[in-house]
Amino acid sequence: MREFKRTDRVADQLQKELAVLIQREVKDPRLGMVTVSGVEVSRDLGYADVHVTLLGEQTPEHIKENLAVLKRAAGFLRSRIARRIKLRHVPELRFHYDESVVRGQRLSSLIDEAVASDQAQHDEAADDDRDPVDGSAGGSADRDERD
Repeated sequence: MREFKRTDRVADQLQKELAVLIQREVKDPRLGMVTVSGVEVSRDLGYADVHVTLLGEQTPEHIKENLAVLKRAAGFLRSRIARRIKLRHVPELRFHYDESVVRGQRLSSLIDEAVASDQAQHDEAADDDRDPVDGSAGGSADRDERD
């Protein structure tokens, strides 16, 4: 059995080519910093779902505008890809916004907050556990042994 399917190889090549083409050859000033995070090609190579992320402003209006620019440039990009990649039929490009990077950053910040909160509670509990008279740790256990 083959390790990689043909659709996977085509998707990888499309991702590389699109990343270069979008950065260098799409001259629309409304288009921000776009990165191609992934490409999924249909089994019949008819369609390619291109997942993009945006750097900078992440408002819904900005995302929608960038996707509209990419959709209008799809024919141009497809013709450029046809010159670079030898395929009988270049897949139709469909662009989608990939939220995974933003979601990952949000989850990472939530995890950092939880760790910091847990550490603060742990430090507070350690301070409360100290004996106020002599400053030694484990105050109640020491008193039980002395009685």
